[in-house]
Amino acid sequence: MTAVVTEDLGDGILLVRMNRPDHLNAMNTALLSGLYDALAAAEKDPAVRVAILTGEGRAFCAGLDLREGVNPPGTDGGPAGLTDGLGGPQRGMQVQQFIADLMIRIHRLKLPVIAAVNGAASGGGLALALASDIRIAGQSAKFNVAFVKIGLSGCDVGVSWFLPRILGASLSQEMLLTGRFMLADEAARTGLVSRTVPDDHLLDSAIETARLIAGNSPFGVWMTKEVSTANMGPVSLETAIDLENRTQILTTHTKDQKEAVRAFLEKRAPVFKNQ
Repeated sequence: MTAVVTEDLGDGILLVRMNRPDHLNAMNTALLSGLYDALAAAEKDPAVRVAILTGEGRAFCAGLDLREGVNPPGTDGGPAGLTDGLGGPQRGMQVQQFIADLMIRIHRLKLPVIAAVNGAASGGGLALALASDIRIAGQSAKFNVAFVKIGLSGCDVGVSWFLPRILGASLSQEMLLTGRFMLADEAARTGLVSRTVPDDHLLDSAIETARLIAGNSPFGVWMTKEVSTANMGPVSLETAIDLENRTQILTTHTKDQKEAVRAFLEKRAPVFKNQ
């Protein structure tokens, strides 16, 4: 069974589905490598404007597969999981970076990623959702910082960076320190997700949002993600505005921006060519 499957949904939307349902889509080497490959292919394909990330079956992603572990491509030795000590600090760091760098990859991807969260998003699965630009939860969704429940620090694979920016300090600390599950309704109320929908409407809701994004100019969307992502960091207002100014002027020199204005004035849908 292929650990990650992709599907072209049309309108510039790519569905990326984690496909280990019998293991709650837990992270092993094949799943992580499949996500890296799918994201790289999406970014290189000019026809892809938005990616939707979801899980097959009753979970989004349960985190690291503790039984099978992870063996990063290009490394020696068998799979190493948290249960065998990872074979020393160097070996452990290889595995750690292979998982954690995926969150950076999603966060810095040129195209937006929507996480359609079905069922559990635990540990590394929570990190995948947090690294995405938009999160939509099915009613069955639940989120937790699983690392702290197995004797590790709750601060792992980007979670301690994303959570306080999304939830604020107090609730973030509560999640990190307790490892408790946050259910879908609380996730919507606290802003962890944009909204909660019935499970059978989850993909449709994500596609609806993706179509709204894909209806905008490719360069404009890219620059919007580039600037908004950069400005999440520790930058001053002046630095943020300076970056906004530069990218805004860049967009005014594209043919798509001129087409957008013409279409607005002519009361029609724009035809973008990514030029």
